[in-house]
Order: sequence, then C-alpha cells, then structure tokens
Amino acid sequence: MITSKDNPQVKAAVRLRESVRARREQGLFFLEGFRLCADAIASGYLPQTLFLTEAARQKYGVPEPPALSDEACLLIADSVAQKLGGTNTPQGIFGIFQITKMQENFWQPGGKYIALEQVQDPGNLGAIARTAEALGLAGMLVSSGCDVHHPKALRASMGSLLRLPLMETDNLAGVLVSCALPCYAAVPDNVAKPVGLCDFSKGAVVVIGNEGNGLSSEAIAACAASGGGNITVPMRGRAESLNAAAAATILMWEMMK
Repeated sequence: MITSKDNPQVKAAVRLRESVRARREQGLFFLEGFRLCADAIASGYLPQTLFLTEAARQKYGVPEPPALSDEACLLIADSVAQKLGGTNTPQGIFGIFQITKMQENFWQPGGKYIALEQVQDPGNLGAIARTAEALGLAGMLVSSGCDVHHPKALRASMGSLLRLPLMETDNLAGVLVSCALPCYAAVPDNVAKPVGLCDFSKGAVVVIGNEGNGLSSEAIAACAASGGGNITVPMRGRAESLNAAAAATILMWEMMK
C-alpha cells in the first residue's frame, strides 16, 4: 500500500491532473472516479496505472482492462486519495491513461459538428461535449482554449469527451475552409440570420467562440468563405449574450432537429 503523499507515482499523477504541459509532454491524462475510469477503458483508452483505496476496491472491484499488470494496480491510503482527488469527496479510484491519436475519418459527408474556438472554461467544454453526444452530433472540433483532457472538463462531460469523435487544431480557419461543409459563426448580432431559419439538412459546422471575446475575425471570415455565414439565437430580453454552453445547446438542438 502507498501511504506517502510524496510517493513519486503519486506526485507524477498530481502533475498530470494539474498541468496541461505535463499531459501533452507525456501523452497521458488523469481521471478520477469509477465511472470515468470504466468509461475510458470501455472506450478503448489504455490505462497505465490505477490507484484504489481499500474501500474503493471492495465497493467497485477492479476493472479488468487488457494488458494491465498487477503492478500497475496500486492500493493507496485514504490520505493519498485526498492528495490525488480533485473533488471534495473522492471515490478513491484514479487512473492514468494514454492520450489517443487524432480521430481518423473525422469528417463525414452530411455530418453535423460543433466547433469551439478559445473556449476557456472546462465546465463549458464538458457540458457542450455532453450535449453534443446526447443529440447525436458527428463530432466536435476544438481550437485552443481549455485542454480537452482537463479533469474538470472530463467530469463535466460525464465521459462524453472520451467517446465523442474529436479533432484538435491550431488552425481553425484553415480547417473550416477545407472541411467541405457549410460553416456557421455563432454571434450575438441582430443582423445575423436567426438559427431557426437555417437549413442544416446537408450537414454543417456551427462555431462557438470565447466566453468573453466571441469568435475571431478569421473564424468568421472562414465561415463566410465556406458557404455558411453568421447565425444568432434571437433574444428578447435585456441580456446581451448567452453563456457559451447554453448558446451551444440551443444551436445544436436547432441543427439536429
């Protein structure tokens, strides 16, 4: 049993939980909770290490992924679980998993996608992914902003970020122009086309921008060049804009209905 919070494996796991740089350099990410760890394994993610308290082992058992040796399944003291946990009441089970490669065959003819540019809040990112999966979108495109393997984003998504086809890019405008689908820039502008009047029947990409600054001029121009344009959610109240996750939910619902 690991009883020391200063154990090298424990400290390495905490770094993965807290640091996007560590995750990208090592090609690994950190998960907390039985459901997320089980979802990751069921979705084909290869676990490197599982940490369990004795209480968690008795309550949940031990997942049986392929190629996980006994040495990679580590029993930890409750105090160590508190160190590893990013929640107030950790379940006592944590995992370190390999980050998979970029989704192949991401673009589907007639597919409907959500794209995020510089969305910073992990709660927004996770909520959008959860809604996208629930509504049956073909995938999600993420450009900069919050790391898709951020623990809070993974928790907010309820595992959807592990299952939903996903592409990350540093060149959103270039990808939008080349994807062969009409792209629509979501903007809080009364001049933009109301989303309820848009025809998404041939497939589309709807693009959501940063919580504070919205979409970049490059992304908006790329949407216009793709044959789409600017769309908006009509608002009758005094609010000037919607939360990114709320706006994305409305837009995805309209796109999929």
